[in-house]
Amino acid sequence: MNRIDVLGVGFDDLTMDEAVEAALGFTAAREAAYACTPNPEIVMAARENSSLAAALKGASLVLADGVGVTKAAQLLRTPLKGRVPGIDFAQSLIASLAERGGSVYLFGAKPGVAEAAAENISARFPGISVAGVSDGYFTDDGHIIEKINAASPDFLMVCLGSPKQELWMAERAGKISCGLMAGLGGSLDVLAGNVRRAPETWRKLGLEWLYRVIKEPKRITRLAKLPLFVLEAAKGRGKHG
Repeated sequence: MNRIDVLGVGFDDLTMDEAVEAALGFTAAREAAYACTPNPEIVMAARENSSLAAALKGASLVLADGVGVTKAAQLLRTPLKGRVPGIDFAQSLIASLAERGGSVYLFGAKPGVAEAAAENISARFPGISVAGVSDGYFTDDGHIIEKINAASPDFLMVCLGSPKQELWMAERAGKISCGLMAGLGGSLDVLAGNVRRAPETWRKLGLEWLYRVIKEPKRITRLAKLPLFVLEAAKGRGKHG
C-alpha cells in the first residue's frame, strides 16, 4: 500500500471502506498484525520517541485519525484521501465482522468500561462475538495474553492510550493469537457510553477535537503541540515547494 509521509510518520492512503477491507484481510490471515491511528499529538511525540516512531513504522496499517493530519498532508502537497477516525474504523470493522460471524476482544480503559462497551457492542451488532474483555490496569500482562490467546479473536481492540498501546502491539505483533490488533485510545469509553462524541455536523467539519475540548477542558493541555505541528507542516511545504 502507498504510504504518505507526514512529518516522519507514513500514513496509508486509504478511504474508510478501503481501510476496513484491508483490515478484513489481516483478520483472515490471523498473523497478529497491528494498526495504528495517529493524530497530530502522536505524530509529534514520535519525533521525540524513537520507540514510538519504530512502532508506527512497523504497523501493517497506519490510518489518519484526525483532521490535523489530513490538513498537514495537504500543506505538504501530498494529500491523503481522507480521515479514518479510529472509533469509526473500529465500529465499521466490527459491523463487517458481525456479518461474517467474527469476534472481537476488548482490552483497555478503567475496570468496568470494557464490560459496558461489550454489552453495547453485542446489542448494536448482533452477529459479533465478544470473545473477552480485560481492563488496562495491570503490572504484568501475562494473564491478559493468556486470556487473549484462549479467546483467539479476529479483532483485538487495544485501548491503553499512546504510546503505551503502540509499544504493546509492536512488541507482541505476530506472537499472540488474533487476527488484527488496533490501538484505539479512548474508543472503549465512547462505546461504553461514558464519553459522548461530537454531533455529526461537528464531525463533518473536522471539529470533533474542539467539541471534546469544550466538554473536557483539561484536554487543552494536550493541544499544546498543535501549533508546532502546523508550523512544522508549513516548513515542510516550503521544502516541497
